Amino acid sequence: MSRRLITEVAGVIEAPVERVWPEIVRAIPRTELGEHRLAYQGGWWYRGEWSVTADPEGTRLVHRVYDVAGNHWAVALANRLFIGFRERTRRSFAEGLADLGNRLGCATRLA
Repeated sequence: MSRRLITEVAGVIEAPVERVWPEIVRAIPRTELGEHRLAYQGGWWYRGEWSVTADPEGTRLVHRVYDVAGNHWAVALANRLFIGFRERTRRSFAEGLADLGNRLGCATRLA
């Protein structure tokens, strides 16, 4: 599978992986599930991957968005050259991170 990284965002949740991971699995639709890693492939170009790892402050959550279409120019045109895409992804991730922290009763921050 050809894929190109479009954007990556990360955050820290002040809770252990064992508490965070089940919440991630419940919250994110997925087409693949591995050990502390899941992926969702949707539409004709999009693949989102989420992973959690231990962090000195708790858990580090990373979200990556890939273009898997192969026709990178068509994907860019269909997404208005990705203008504002990174910022929207970061904002959405930050909102999800805060919601996760609320559900777990702990602090979170963007990395």
